[in-house]
Amino acid sequence: MAYFTDSTILYYDGQYIPATQAHTGLYAQTLHYGYGVFEGIRSYETEDGPRIFKAREHFERLQRSCELLGIPFAYSVEELAEISYKILKINKLSDAYIRPLVLCDPNMALVNGQSSRLLITAWHWGAYLGDKLLRLKISSYCRPHPRSLHMEAKASGHYVNSILATSEARHAGFDEALLLDCEGYLAEGPGANLFFEKNGVLYTPATGHILPGITRATVIRICEQMGIPCREGRYTPEDLFTADSAFYCGTGAEVVGIQSIDNKLFTKGWSETIGHKIRESYLALVRGRVPEAVA
Repeated sequence: MAYFTDSTILYYDGQYIPATQAHTGLYAQTLHYGYGVFEGIRSYETEDGPRIFKAREHFERLQRSCELLGIPFAYSVEELAEISYKILKINKLSDAYIRPLVLCDPNMALVNGQSSRLLITAWHWGAYLGDKLLRLKISSYCRPHPRSLHMEAKASGHYVNSILATSEARHAGFDEALLLDCEGYLAEGPGANLFFEKNGVLYTPATGHILPGITRATVIRICEQMGIPCREGRYTPEDLFTADSAFYCGTGAEVVGIQSIDNKLFTKGWSETIGHKIRESYLALVRGRVPEAVA
């Protein structure tokens, strides 16, 4: 996957520069300790041109992640959106994935960062997990305990856990992992939130051990608008094994159906599921075919 070319322009530390000329310090806290925060955002081509979906929500979470981790960050939501739209325009992108990253400067001490730099780049990237139904493996790795980390922060270092879980699942011949929390309840995927359907009701793990995703919140709002019962709580793998269907959702993955868990197939055909209806509504929403007010 080529994330940039010789002609790609990105925003870094106050300047719009070629990606090939961007550099960072080898003693940065972000490089050594994973002490940084980021966002994954999508823009979509609409009748009115490129539109960044849920821009305010994403940039507010970026600010909040910095606040929770004690990383200095002075950009406003409006400034972040302006920079992102300019990056899209310069690189002639419409359907794109946008990656803001806040990096801390050189500092080998295990203390809060004293200064930071902002990177915003974008590239064309299809649905992260593809379009086919997923075969999941319940991971031997669990999500970190919420007393260990700020789970609501989208911190760079948190994703070592995701890399371990995904790698384990793929080496075992599966498409993706499903992580439990440290008490054995359902949590989330390495980079997506989980929903499952049973008897016409949609269920999703409660916040606490998971990243409360922006796409997750959008799905819950779509359910409200469509009159679909949606419940948040603590659920076991057995609850999932007896479900009718399930899906993952996230900005990168969008909405993607799940075929099986540990080789146990769901009995309901994907086209007949609540997840399929949610996916159709979500894709219409992000492309501006229905008003964003519904989500």
